[in-house]
Formats: sequence, C-alpha cells, structure tokens
Amino acid sequence: MFFASDNSSGVPAAILEALARANDGFAPGYGADAIMERVRARIRAIFEAPEAAVHLVATGTAANALSLATFCPPWGAVYCHRVAHIEEDECGAPEFYTGGAKLVLMGGEHGKIDPQELDIKLKNAARVGVHNVQKGMLSLTNLTECGSRYSVAEIRALTAIAKAHDLPVHLDGARFTNALVAEGCTPAEMTWKAGVDVLSFGGTKNGLMGVEAVVIFDPAKAWEFELRRKRGGHLFSKHRFLSAQMEAWLEGDLWLTLARHANAMAARLETGLIALPDTALLHPRGGNMLFPALPRSAHRRAHKAGAAYYFWPHDRSLEGDDSEALSARLVASWSTTEAQVDAFLALVAPQ
Repeated sequence: MFFASDNSSGVPAAILEALARANDGFAPGYGADAIMERVRARIRAIFEAPEAAVHLVATGTAANALSLATFCPPWGAVYCHRVAHIEEDECGAPEFYTGGAKLVLMGGEHGKIDPQELDIKLKNAARVGVHNVQKGMLSLTNLTECGSRYSVAEIRALTAIAKAHDLPVHLDGARFTNALVAEGCTPAEMTWKAGVDVLSFGGTKNGLMGVEAVVIFDPAKAWEFELRRKRGGHLFSKHRFLSAQMEAWLEGDLWLTLARHANAMAARLETGLIALPDTALLHPRGGNMLFPALPRSAHRRAHKAGAAYYFWPHDRSLEGDDSEALSARLVASWSTTEAQVDAFLALVAPQ
C-alpha cells in the first residue's frame, strides 16, 4: 500500500532488459549513441514535430531548470502557479540555472493558473522599464501539483495570453503522460499545437529508472540548451544508458500503458473513497493523484497497517481528536495493484 509517490515504484522488466542490452560492448558517449538517434526520431514522430530538438537528462529538476534557463534571461520573470513544482520543490534550481530570474507566483483553483490574473499581471509588468524585472516566460505544470489537469483548451487560453505579450511557454510534464491519456488527446495537441515552446517530458514518475526528455519545439534553441546542459553538469558520458531506458519506454507505447494503469488505479481509489462517509476530495482527479480528507482515526489505522503516503500539508499528526479530518496525498503508480487499493480502502472505511 505505497501511495507516497509514483517515483518510488520500481522499474518495469522491459526497461531493465534494455539496459542489459545496452551494456554489451561499446558505444559513443555524450548522446552520440545510435540508440539516441532512434529515440530522437521516435519522439519527433510522437509529437508530430520533425524539427524538434530532443535532449535527455536524468532528473526532472534538471529538465525544468535548464528549459527555463534556455528561454528566460536572468532579468526576466517566470510566471507560474504559487504551488508549481518549480516554486515548491526545486530548491531554487530555476533561479540558479537562469542566473537570477524571478518566479512570479499566480493564483487559481486546484493548482491551475487563473487566466484573468495572468493577463492582469502581464499588462502591469515592467511598467518602470529598466527598474523592473522584465517579462520572461510562462510555466505550466500538467498534471498540476494538486493532481488536477489542464485541458487542451485551458492550455491554449493561457498560452494565448502569454503569446500576446511575446512570452515563450514551458510545460512541466513530470506527469505529462498521465495528463495526456486522461485528456484523450495527442501529444502535439497538448504541446506545440496549444502554444507550448518547450516540454519537460517526464519518465521517472512513469516507470523509468531516471530519465526525462526535454523537447524543444524551436530547434534554434537546441545549441544553447546543449551548452547549458554541459555547463550545468547534466550531460552524461555513458549516455546510452539514458537512451536505452527511453527507447524501451516508448517501444510499443509502454509509456502510455503504464500511465493508463496508474490512472485506473487512482480512479479505483477515488471511487472507493467518495463512497465513504466523512470523506472529501480536495481537488478533482486529473490523472493518478488524489487529495482526500479522512478522519484521523482512518489515518491511524492505515499507518499502523503499513500504508505509506504523505499528509498534505505535511505538518499533520496522528495524535489528537479521532474525528478530525486530515488531508493527505495519495499517488498511484504503474505498479499499484487492485489488491493494494482495496486493502487501503478497507482500512480507512469506518470500523
């Protein structure tokens, strides 16, 4: 019953087998391996973007921070939601890699930026010229940190506002595939066709050992990204082991299969939770994350039985009034089973 995070799950056998195959013999380093050529071609085909630049890094933090740095100058502002991952969970990496760009935090329900607030912010930005931080770029997170999902229409609405101010758009897609399969659209429709310029295409939360792809839809930015990746210490010498994971993940649409399973397990969990008395979901489920509020007694039973998940916010205690509702985050992964979901639901049900 491990619902703490989808990046805590293991690695599918197909990925491990691909790594073993890549381990045989020798291959050029730093991304010049033949596997990477195939990965690049495959991602371009998936996104219907034959000119897109495709680069691999090992962490989501690197993917996000390097993407932002490539498009936003040090004197620029990155507009993002106040609970965006780049704000809450990157330890200042965006500011560090951009050389000082400022994160301008926005509001909006369920982790999604309010278009009206974005429009007002941009219209009132840099009004005193050189004395102000300049407009830099927009960053969206899908799925959001609240587990909700931006629809294609919502992405288009926000990018239209950004484009009206000549701003590029970054999409933090650590759980991009979960959002994609839930939305039922194509990768192109959720990215460049909707106005996205650069995507952090997450793999680690969806079964990979440790690989994220950065997809830059404007190839003119490719060389700058490569230089920033090297300078930032994120260019792997034995790059083939990143390439091999990504190729196996994309082969036969495994990436989609894994995300659909994670979403299905979250849906099963959602169905069970909303049927319980004294239980509420704080945000709509957009993919594979849920934020339920449960009585403290239910949490105590779950923890005693070994269930793993986070209170949300974190500063919650099992001590106190049993009837008090405490909110938590539950995340299903590619390896979550129906039995695990049902066991958890049985524990948190009224005894």
